Amino acid sequence: MENKRINGNDLLALGYKENHAMGVALKINKKRLGFSREQMLAKFKDVLDRPESYLNDKTFKPLAEVLLNIDAIEKETISLNETPDEYAVYGEDHIEEGAKKQMDVAMTLPVTVAGALMPDAHQGYGLPIGGVLATNNAVIPYGVGVDIGCRMALSVFDLPSDYLDTNRENLKKVLLANTRFGAGHGYLKHERVDHPVLDNELFDTHDLIRSLKDKAWTQLGSSGGGNHFVEFGVIDFTEADENLGVARGKYLALLTHSGSRGLGATIAGHYTKLAKDICKLPYAAQNLAYLDLNTAEGQEYWLAMNLAGDYASACHEVIHDKIKTALGAELLAKVENHHNFAWKEQFEGEEVIVHRKGATPASKDTMGIIPGSMATPGFLVRGKGKETAINSASHGAGRLMSRTQAIKTLAAADLKTMLEHHGISLLGAGMDEAPMAYKDIYTVMAAQSDLVDIVAKFSPKVVRMADDGSRED
Repeated sequence: MENKRINGNDLLALGYKENHAMGVALKINKKRLGFSREQMLAKFKDVLDRPESYLNDKTFKPLAEVLLNIDAIEKETISLNETPDEYAVYGEDHIEEGAKKQMDVAMTLPVTVAGALMPDAHQGYGLPIGGVLATNNAVIPYGVGVDIGCRMALSVFDLPSDYLDTNRENLKKVLLANTRFGAGHGYLKHERVDHPVLDNELFDTHDLIRSLKDKAWTQLGSSGGGNHFVEFGVIDFTEADENLGVARGKYLALLTHSGSRGLGATIAGHYTKLAKDICKLPYAAQNLAYLDLNTAEGQEYWLAMNLAGDYASACHEVIHDKIKTALGAELLAKVENHHNFAWKEQFEGEEVIVHRKGATPASKDTMGIIPGSMATPGFLVRGKGKETAINSASHGAGRLMSRTQAIKTLAAADLKTMLEHHGISLLGAGMDEAPMAYKDIYTVMAAQSDLVDIVAKFSPKVVRMADDGSRED
Protein backbone atom coordinates (compact mmCIF):
# COMPACT_ATOMS: atom_id res chain seq x y z
CA MET A 1 0.00 0.00 0.00
CA GLU A 2 2.92 2.31 0.82
CA ASN A 3 4.00 2.64 -2.83
CA LYS A 4 0.58 2.45 -4.50
CA ARG A 5 0.28 5.19 -7.09
CA ILE A 6 -1.70 8.28 -6.12
CA ASN A 7 -4.55 8.81 -8.56
CA GLY A 8 -7.33 11.29 -9.24
CA ASN A 9 -9.70 9.60 -6.79
CA ASP A 10 -7.16 10.07 -3.99
CA LEU A 11 -6.96 13.79 -4.79
CA LEU A 12 -10.75 14.09 -4.95
CA ALA A 13 -10.89 12.60 -1.44
CA LEU A 14 -8.54 15.37 -0.27
CA GLY A 15 -10.86 18.04 -1.66
CA TYR A 16 -9.36 18.64 -5.11
CA LYS A 17 -11.68 19.15 -8.07
CA GLU A 18 -11.35 17.68 -11.57
CA ASN A 19 -9.60 20.71 -12.99
CA HIS A 20 -6.13 21.84 -13.99
CA ALA A 21 -4.90 21.77 -10.40
CA MET A 22 -5.48 18.01 -10.32
CA GLY A 23 -3.48 17.63 -13.53
CA VAL A 24 -0.53 19.58 -12.07
CA ALA A 25 -0.67 17.56 -8.85
CA LEU A 26 -0.61 14.24 -10.71
CA LYS A 27 2.34 15.45 -12.78
CA ILE A 28 4.25 16.33 -9.59
CA ASN A 29 3.36 12.94 -8.10
CA LYS A 30 4.97 11.10 -11.01
CA LYS A 31 8.33 12.25 -9.66
CA ARG A 32 7.45 11.13 -6.10
CA LEU A 33 10.57 13.02 -4.92
CA GLY A 34 11.56 10.60 -2.18
CA PHE A 35 8.29 11.01 -0.25
CA SER A 36 6.20 8.04 0.75
CA ARG A 37 2.64 7.83 -0.51
CA GLU A 38 1.23 9.09 2.79
CA GLN A 39 3.73 11.95 2.92
CA MET A 40 2.80 13.01 -0.62
CA LEU A 41 -0.91 12.93 0.22
CA ALA A 42 -0.23 15.09 3.29
CA LYS A 43 1.74 17.54 1.14
CA PHE A 44 -1.02 17.75 -1.46
CA LYS A 45 -3.59 18.41 1.27
CA ASP A 46 -1.45 21.15 2.81
CA VAL A 47 -0.87 22.84 -0.57
CA LEU A 48 -4.62 22.76 -1.20
CA ASP A 49 -5.33 24.36 2.20
CA ARG A 50 -2.44 26.87 2.19
CA PRO A 51 -1.27 27.45 -1.41
CA GLU A 52 0.26 30.85 -0.60
CA SER A 53 2.75 29.10 1.71
CA TYR A 54 4.22 27.14 -1.20
CA LEU A 55 4.94 29.96 -3.66
CA ASN A 56 8.67 29.65 -2.94
CA ASP A 57 8.71 25.86 -2.85
CA LYS A 58 10.57 24.53 -5.89
CA THR A 59 8.49 21.37 -6.09
CA PHE A 60 4.99 22.53 -5.25
CA LYS A 61 5.11 26.11 -6.57
CA PRO A 62 3.42 25.23 -9.92
CA LEU A 63 0.52 23.62 -8.05
CA ALA A 64 0.23 26.55 -5.61
CA GLU A 65 0.13 29.06 -8.50
CA VAL A 66 -2.63 27.14 -10.27
CA LEU A 67 -4.70 26.87 -7.08
CA LEU A 68 -4.39 30.61 -6.43
CA ASN A 69 -5.40 31.42 -10.00
CA ILE A 70 -7.92 28.68 -10.62
CA ASP A 71 -10.89 31.06 -11.12
CA ALA A 72 -9.05 33.02 -13.82
CA ILE A 73 -7.87 29.80 -15.46
CA GLU A 74 -11.39 28.42 -15.58
CA LYS A 75 -12.70 31.65 -17.11
CA GLU A 76 -10.28 31.11 -20.03
CA THR A 77 -11.32 27.48 -20.36
CA ILE A 78 -13.31 26.50 -23.46
CA SER A 79 -16.74 25.12 -22.59
CA LEU A 80 -17.65 21.59 -23.62
CA ASN A 81 -20.93 20.54 -25.21
CA GLU A 82 -23.24 19.34 -22.42
CA THR A 83 -25.58 17.52 -24.85
CA PRO A 84 -23.26 15.64 -27.23
CA ASP A 85 -24.53 13.48 -30.06
CA GLU A 86 -24.48 9.70 -29.76
CA TYR A 87 -21.90 7.70 -31.67
CA ALA A 88 -21.77 4.22 -33.18
CA VAL A 89 -19.91 1.49 -31.28
CA TYR A 90 -18.92 -1.75 -33.00
CA GLY A 91 -18.19 -4.83 -30.87
CA GLU A 92 -19.28 -3.01 -27.72
CA ASP A 93 -19.29 -6.10 -25.51
CA HIS A 94 -15.53 -6.43 -25.92
CA ILE A 95 -14.53 -2.79 -25.43
CA GLU A 96 -13.25 -1.61 -22.04
CA GLU A 97 -15.04 1.19 -20.19
CA GLY A 98 -11.96 3.43 -20.26
CA ALA A 99 -12.09 3.62 -24.07
CA LYS A 100 -15.81 4.43 -24.03
CA LYS A 101 -15.29 7.18 -21.44
CA GLN A 102 -12.54 8.74 -23.56
CA MET A 103 -14.83 8.67 -26.59
CA ASP A 104 -17.63 10.22 -24.51
CA VAL A 105 -15.34 13.14 -23.68
CA ALA A 106 -14.24 13.53 -27.31
CA MET A 107 -17.88 13.87 -28.35
CA THR A 108 -18.27 16.93 -26.08
CA LEU A 109 -15.67 19.04 -27.90
CA PRO A 110 -17.23 22.14 -29.47
CA VAL A 111 -15.61 21.22 -32.81
CA THR A 112 -16.90 17.63 -32.88
CA VAL A 113 -19.24 16.69 -35.74
CA ALA A 114 -19.47 12.90 -35.34
CA GLY A 115 -17.67 9.93 -33.80
CA ALA A 116 -17.42 6.14 -33.91
CA LEU A 117 -15.63 3.43 -31.93
CA MET A 118 -14.12 0.42 -33.69
CA PRO A 119 -14.22 -3.14 -32.27
CA ASP A 120 -10.48 -3.19 -31.44
CA ALA A 121 -10.81 -0.06 -29.28
CA HIS A 122 -8.90 0.33 -26.03
CA GLN A 123 -7.82 3.21 -23.84
CA GLY A 124 -5.07 5.55 -25.03
CA TYR A 125 -4.19 9.22 -24.61
CA GLY A 126 -6.79 11.75 -25.71
CA LEU A 127 -8.79 9.88 -28.33
CA PRO A 128 -8.94 6.14 -27.57
CA ILE A 129 -7.11 3.76 -29.86
CA GLY A 130 -9.81 2.59 -32.24
CA GLY A 131 -11.55 5.97 -32.01
CA VAL A 132 -12.73 7.89 -35.08
CA LEU A 133 -13.64 11.55 -34.72
CA ALA A 134 -14.87 14.02 -37.34
CA THR A 135 -14.33 17.69 -36.48
CA ASN A 136 -15.13 21.05 -38.01
CA ASN A 137 -11.94 22.62 -39.42
CA ALA A 138 -9.83 21.59 -36.43
CA VAL A 139 -7.08 19.00 -35.97
CA ILE A 140 -6.25 17.29 -32.68
CA PRO A 141 -2.59 16.17 -32.39
CA TYR A 142 -3.46 13.52 -29.78
CA GLY A 143 -6.43 12.53 -31.96
CA VAL A 144 -3.86 11.63 -34.61
CA GLY A 145 -1.47 10.01 -32.15
CA VAL A 146 2.23 9.94 -31.40
CA ASP A 147 3.25 7.57 -34.20
CA ILE A 148 1.90 9.74 -37.03
CA GLY A 149 1.00 7.86 -40.19
CA CYS A 150 1.63 4.40 -38.72
CA ARG A 151 0.61 1.98 -41.43
CA MET A 152 0.34 -1.48 -42.92
CA ALA A 153 1.86 -2.52 -46.24
CA LEU A 154 1.39 -5.84 -48.03
CA SER A 155 3.32 -7.23 -50.99
CA VAL A 156 2.02 -10.36 -52.71
CA PHE A 157 4.78 -12.17 -54.63
CA ASP A 158 4.64 -14.55 -57.59
CA LEU A 159 5.91 -17.35 -55.34
CA PRO A 160 3.74 -20.28 -54.18
CA SER A 161 2.99 -20.76 -50.49
CA ASP A 162 5.18 -23.88 -50.28
CA TYR A 163 8.20 -21.63 -50.92
CA LEU A 164 8.06 -21.06 -47.16
CA ASP A 165 8.51 -24.75 -46.44
CA THR A 166 11.66 -25.13 -48.51
CA ASN A 167 13.23 -21.71 -47.94
CA ARG A 168 12.42 -20.82 -44.32
CA GLU A 169 16.04 -20.40 -43.21
CA ASN A 170 16.79 -18.14 -46.15
CA LEU A 171 13.68 -16.07 -45.43
CA LYS A 172 14.90 -15.56 -41.86
CA LYS A 173 18.23 -14.32 -43.20
CA VAL A 174 16.46 -11.98 -45.63
CA LEU A 175 14.47 -10.40 -42.79
CA LEU A 176 17.49 -10.04 -40.52
CA ALA A 177 19.62 -8.53 -43.29
CA ASN A 178 17.06 -6.05 -44.58
CA THR A 179 15.32 -4.74 -41.47
CA ARG A 180 16.31 -2.69 -38.44
CA PHE A 181 14.27 -2.57 -35.21
CA GLY A 182 14.23 -0.82 -31.86
CA ALA A 183 13.21 2.63 -30.58
CA GLY A 184 15.86 5.19 -31.52
CA HIS A 185 17.71 2.75 -33.76
CA GLY A 186 18.59 3.36 -37.40
CA TYR A 187 21.31 2.94 -40.00
CA LEU A 188 24.93 4.03 -40.06
CA LYS A 189 25.93 6.59 -42.70
CA HIS A 190 27.31 4.03 -45.13
CA GLU A 191 24.09 1.98 -44.82
CA ARG A 192 21.62 4.77 -45.51
CA VAL A 193 19.47 5.02 -48.63
CA ASP A 194 18.07 8.08 -50.38
CA HIS A 195 14.40 8.76 -51.02
CA PRO A 196 12.48 11.72 -52.51
CA VAL A 197 10.65 12.23 -49.19
CA LEU A 198 13.87 13.75 -47.81
CA ASP A 199 13.62 16.50 -50.45
CA ASN A 200 10.42 17.89 -48.90
CA GLU A 201 10.81 21.67 -48.54
CA LEU A 202 9.87 21.51 -44.84
CA PHE A 203 13.33 20.06 -44.18
CA ASP A 204 14.67 23.45 -45.34
CA THR A 205 11.97 25.91 -44.23
CA HIS A 206 10.68 24.58 -40.90
CA ASP A 207 13.10 24.97 -37.98
CA LEU A 208 11.92 21.93 -36.00
CA ILE A 209 11.79 19.63 -39.02
CA ARG A 210 15.14 20.90 -40.31
CA SER A 211 16.68 19.74 -37.03
CA LEU A 212 15.19 16.26 -37.56
CA LYS A 213 16.45 15.63 -41.10
CA ASP A 214 19.53 13.64 -40.12
CA LYS A 215 17.49 11.47 -37.75
CA ALA A 216 14.90 10.95 -40.48
CA TRP A 217 17.59 9.86 -42.92
CA THR A 218 19.19 7.60 -40.31
CA GLN A 219 15.88 5.85 -39.55
CA LEU A 220 14.57 5.66 -43.12
CA GLY A 221 13.63 2.04 -43.83
CA SER A 222 13.57 0.97 -40.17
CA SER A 223 10.66 -0.19 -38.02
CA GLY A 224 10.99 0.99 -34.42
CA GLY A 225 9.78 -1.09 -31.49
CA GLY A 226 6.57 -2.13 -29.76
CA ASN A 227 4.02 -3.89 -31.98
CA HIS A 228 5.84 -3.06 -35.22
CA PHE A 229 6.85 -6.00 -37.39
CA VAL A 230 8.08 -7.27 -40.75
CA GLU A 231 6.86 -10.77 -41.55
CA PHE A 232 6.57 -13.37 -44.28
CA GLY A 233 3.39 -15.35 -44.48
CA VAL A 234 0.90 -17.13 -46.70
CA ILE A 235 -1.94 -15.14 -48.23
CA ASP A 236 -4.95 -17.15 -49.33
CA PHE A 237 -7.22 -15.83 -52.07
CA THR A 238 -10.16 -18.26 -52.08
CA GLU A 239 -11.47 -16.38 -55.11
CA ALA A 240 -9.70 -14.40 -57.82
CA ASP A 241 -9.70 -10.65 -57.28
CA GLU A 242 -10.03 -8.86 -60.60
CA ASN A 243 -9.36 -5.39 -59.21
CA LEU A 244 -6.02 -6.48 -57.75
CA GLY A 245 -5.27 -8.79 -60.66
CA VAL A 246 -4.58 -11.78 -58.40
CA ALA A 247 -5.80 -15.27 -59.34
CA ARG A 248 -7.27 -17.69 -56.84
CA GLY A 249 -4.51 -19.40 -54.85
CA LYS A 250 -2.03 -19.21 -51.98
CA TYR A 251 1.05 -17.01 -52.29
CA LEU A 252 4.10 -15.91 -50.37
CA ALA A 253 3.49 -12.39 -49.02
CA LEU A 254 5.31 -9.77 -46.99
CA LEU A 255 3.42 -7.73 -44.38
CA THR A 256 4.89 -4.75 -42.52
CA HIS A 257 3.64 -2.51 -39.72
CA SER A 258 5.45 0.64 -38.57
CA GLY A 259 5.21 4.41 -38.67
CA SER A 260 7.13 7.67 -38.79
CA ARG A 261 9.73 6.84 -36.15
CA GLY A 262 11.48 9.69 -34.29
CA LEU A 263 10.36 12.27 -36.86
CA GLY A 264 6.67 11.67 -36.17
CA ALA A 265 7.09 11.32 -32.42
CA THR A 266 8.90 14.67 -32.16
CA ILE A 267 6.33 16.44 -34.34
CA ALA A 268 3.52 14.95 -32.22
CA GLY A 269 5.12 16.03 -28.94
CA HIS A 270 5.83 19.57 -30.14
CA TYR A 271 2.37 20.27 -31.52
CA THR A 272 0.50 18.57 -28.69
CA LYS A 273 2.20 20.94 -26.25
CA LEU A 274 1.47 23.89 -28.54
CA ALA A 275 -2.18 22.89 -28.84
CA LYS A 276 -2.50 22.64 -25.06
CA ASP A 277 -1.00 26.12 -24.67
CA ILE A 278 -3.41 27.62 -27.20
CA CYS A 279 -6.58 25.58 -26.66
CA LYS A 280 -7.52 25.71 -22.98
CA LEU A 281 -9.87 22.78 -22.44
CA PRO A 282 -11.22 21.47 -19.12
CA TYR A 283 -9.00 18.97 -17.31
CA ALA A 284 -10.95 15.92 -18.51
CA ALA A 285 -10.46 16.93 -22.16
CA GLN A 286 -7.00 18.54 -22.10
CA ASN A 287 -5.37 15.76 -24.13
CA LEU A 288 -7.85 16.58 -26.91
CA ALA A 289 -6.54 20.13 -27.37
CA TYR A 290 -7.03 21.14 -31.00
CA LEU A 291 -5.61 23.56 -33.54
CA ASP A 292 -7.85 25.61 -35.81
CA LEU A 293 -6.84 25.01 -39.43
CA ASN A 294 -7.36 28.70 -40.15
CA THR A 295 -4.42 29.53 -37.88
CA ALA A 296 -0.70 29.45 -38.67
CA GLU A 297 -0.17 26.78 -35.99
CA GLY A 298 -2.91 24.58 -37.43
CA GLN A 299 -1.47 24.85 -40.93
CA GLU A 300 2.04 24.12 -39.64
CA TYR A 301 0.89 20.94 -37.93
CA TRP A 302 -1.13 19.86 -40.97
CA LEU A 303 1.91 20.12 -43.24
CA ALA A 304 4.17 18.42 -40.68
CA MET A 305 1.64 15.62 -40.14
CA ASN A 306 1.41 14.96 -43.87
CA LEU A 307 5.21 14.89 -44.15
CA ALA A 308 5.35 12.34 -41.31
CA GLY A 309 2.76 10.24 -43.16
CA ASP A 310 4.77 10.39 -46.38
CA TYR A 311 7.91 9.48 -44.44
CA ALA A 312 6.20 6.45 -42.86
CA SER A 313 5.14 5.31 -46.33
CA ALA A 314 8.72 5.78 -47.58
CA CYS A 315 10.01 3.55 -44.77
CA HIS A 316 7.72 0.74 -45.93
CA GLU A 317 8.67 1.30 -49.55
CA VAL A 318 12.37 0.95 -48.72
CA ILE A 319 11.78 -2.25 -46.73
CA HIS A 320 9.58 -3.86 -49.40
CA ASP A 321 11.95 -2.91 -52.24
CA LYS A 322 14.98 -4.32 -50.39
CA ILE A 323 13.22 -7.60 -49.62
CA LYS A 324 11.75 -7.97 -53.11
CA THR A 325 15.25 -7.55 -54.54
CA ALA A 326 16.70 -10.06 -52.06
CA LEU A 327 14.05 -12.61 -53.04
CA GLY A 328 14.39 -12.00 -56.76
CA ALA A 329 10.61 -12.22 -56.97
CA GLU A 330 7.99 -10.42 -59.03
CA LEU A 331 5.23 -8.40 -57.41
CA LEU A 332 1.65 -9.50 -58.08
CA ALA A 333 -0.03 -6.84 -55.96
CA LYS A 334 0.73 -4.27 -53.27
CA VAL A 335 -1.72 -2.74 -50.79
CA GLU A 336 -1.02 -0.07 -48.19
CA ASN A 337 -3.18 1.78 -45.70
CA HIS A 338 -2.48 3.99 -42.71
CA HIS A 339 -3.95 5.02 -39.37
CA ASN A 340 -2.94 7.60 -36.73
CA PHE A 341 -3.76 10.35 -39.18
CA ALA A 342 -6.29 13.04 -40.07
CA TRP A 343 -7.95 13.40 -43.47
CA LYS A 344 -10.12 16.04 -45.13
CA GLU A 345 -13.23 14.11 -46.14
CA GLN A 346 -16.89 14.62 -46.97
CA PHE A 347 -19.36 13.59 -44.26
CA GLU A 348 -23.10 14.17 -44.67
CA GLY A 349 -22.36 16.65 -47.46
CA GLU A 350 -19.85 18.76 -45.51
CA GLU A 351 -16.05 18.81 -45.42
CA VAL A 352 -14.77 17.56 -42.07
CA ILE A 353 -11.43 16.54 -40.56
CA VAL A 354 -11.57 12.80 -39.83
CA HIS A 355 -9.16 11.56 -37.16
CA ARG A 356 -8.51 7.82 -37.19
CA LYS A 357 -6.40 6.93 -34.18
CA GLY A 358 -5.78 3.25 -34.69
CA ALA A 359 -8.55 2.86 -37.27
CA THR A 360 -8.41 1.87 -40.93
CA PRO A 361 -9.94 3.95 -43.74
CA ALA A 362 -12.82 1.90 -45.17
CA SER A 363 -14.59 4.07 -47.74
CA LYS A 364 -16.41 2.24 -50.53
CA ASP A 365 -13.92 -0.05 -52.36
CA THR A 366 -10.91 1.24 -50.38
CA MET A 367 -8.41 -1.55 -49.70
CA GLY A 368 -7.12 -2.12 -46.17
CA ILE A 369 -5.17 -4.59 -44.06
CA ILE A 370 -6.30 -5.65 -40.58
CA PRO A 371 -3.66 -7.77 -38.77
CA GLY A 372 -4.27 -10.15 -35.88
CA SER A 373 -1.09 -10.96 -33.97
CA MET A 374 2.19 -12.81 -34.48
CA ALA A 375 0.32 -16.14 -34.33
CA THR A 376 -3.13 -15.28 -35.66
CA PRO A 377 -4.33 -14.35 -39.15
CA GLY A 378 -4.68 -10.90 -40.64
CA PHE A 379 -7.12 -9.93 -43.35
CA LEU A 380 -6.96 -8.06 -46.63
CA VAL A 381 -10.25 -6.17 -46.80
CA ARG A 382 -12.27 -3.89 -49.05
CA GLY A 383 -14.28 -1.08 -47.45
CA LYS A 384 -18.07 -0.84 -47.69
CA GLY A 385 -18.28 2.91 -46.97
CA LYS A 386 -20.48 2.79 -43.87
CA GLU A 387 -21.26 6.40 -42.91
CA THR A 388 -22.22 5.63 -39.29
CA ALA A 389 -18.66 4.29 -38.88
CA ILE A 390 -17.34 7.43 -40.63
CA ASN A 391 -16.06 5.13 -43.40
CA SER A 392 -13.70 3.31 -41.03
CA ALA A 393 -12.84 -0.13 -39.64
CA SER A 394 -10.52 -1.53 -36.96
CA HIS A 395 -6.74 -1.39 -37.45
CA GLY A 396 -6.11 -4.77 -35.83
CA ALA A 397 -7.33 -7.10 -33.11
CA GLY A 398 -6.75 -4.58 -30.32
CA ARG A 399 -5.08 -5.17 -26.98
CA LEU A 400 -6.84 -7.33 -24.39
CA MET A 401 -4.30 -6.53 -21.69
CA SER A 402 -1.67 -3.86 -21.11
CA ARG A 403 1.99 -4.49 -21.89
CA THR A 404 2.82 -4.58 -18.18
CA GLN A 405 0.00 -7.01 -17.45
CA ALA A 406 1.09 -9.27 -20.31
CA ILE A 407 4.69 -9.38 -19.11
CA LYS A 408 3.61 -10.15 -15.54
CA THR A 409 0.97 -12.79 -16.27
CA LEU A 410 1.78 -14.61 -19.53
CA ALA A 411 4.14 -17.57 -19.70
CA ALA A 412 6.94 -17.87 -22.26
CA ALA A 413 6.33 -21.63 -22.45
CA ASP A 414 2.73 -21.03 -23.56
CA LEU A 415 3.89 -18.64 -26.26
CA LYS A 416 6.47 -21.16 -27.50
CA THR A 417 3.82 -23.88 -27.68
CA MET A 418 1.45 -21.64 -29.62
CA LEU A 419 4.12 -20.61 -32.12
CA GLU A 420 5.14 -24.22 -32.69
CA HIS A 421 1.50 -25.24 -33.16
CA HIS A 422 1.03 -22.63 -35.89
CA GLY A 423 4.44 -23.24 -37.51
CA ILE A 424 5.74 -19.76 -36.81
CA SER A 425 9.39 -18.71 -36.55
CA LEU A 426 9.76 -15.67 -34.28
CA LEU A 427 12.77 -13.36 -34.51
CA GLY A 428 12.72 -10.94 -31.58
CA ALA A 429 9.66 -9.64 -29.65
CA GLY A 430 8.79 -9.88 -25.97
CA MET A 431 5.91 -11.27 -23.94
CA ASP A 432 4.10 -7.93 -24.22
CA GLU A 433 3.40 -8.84 -27.85
CA ALA A 434 2.23 -12.41 -27.17
CA PRO A 435 -0.98 -13.30 -29.05
CA MET A 436 -2.76 -13.91 -25.74
CA ALA A 437 -2.42 -10.16 -24.99
CA TYR A 438 -4.72 -9.39 -27.93
CA LYS A 439 -8.44 -9.75 -28.58
CA ASP A 440 -9.65 -12.61 -30.76
CA ILE A 441 -9.30 -11.40 -34.33
CA TYR A 442 -12.29 -13.47 -35.54
CA THR A 443 -14.54 -11.81 -32.95
CA VAL A 444 -13.27 -8.39 -34.05
CA MET A 445 -13.85 -9.17 -37.73
CA ALA A 446 -17.37 -10.47 -37.03
CA ALA A 447 -18.20 -7.19 -35.26
CA GLN A 448 -17.36 -5.20 -38.39
CA SER A 449 -18.89 -7.32 -41.13
CA ASP A 450 -21.02 -4.26 -42.03
CA LEU A 451 -17.86 -2.18 -42.54
CA VAL A 452 -15.59 -4.34 -44.73
CA ASP A 453 -15.58 -7.38 -47.01
CA ILE A 454 -12.78 -9.90 -46.56
CA VAL A 455 -10.75 -10.37 -49.75
CA ALA A 456 -7.99 -12.70 -48.52
CA LYS A 457 -6.53 -14.15 -45.31
CA PHE A 458 -2.88 -13.68 -44.36
CA SER A 459 -1.23 -16.22 -42.02
CA PRO A 460 2.13 -15.12 -40.54
CA LYS A 461 4.97 -17.67 -40.66
CA VAL A 462 8.33 -15.86 -40.19
CA VAL A 463 7.96 -12.85 -37.89
CA ARG A 464 10.57 -10.19 -37.12
CA MET A 465 10.03 -7.71 -34.25
CA ALA A 466 12.16 -5.59 -31.93
CA ASP A 467 14.16 -7.74 -29.52
CA ASP A 468 15.28 -5.01 -27.10
CA GLY A 469 11.95 -4.45 -25.34
CA SER A 470 11.61 -0.95 -26.79
CA ARG A 471 8.29 0.66 -27.62
CA GLU A 472 7.29 2.64 -30.67
CA ASP A 473 9.08 5.96 -30.97
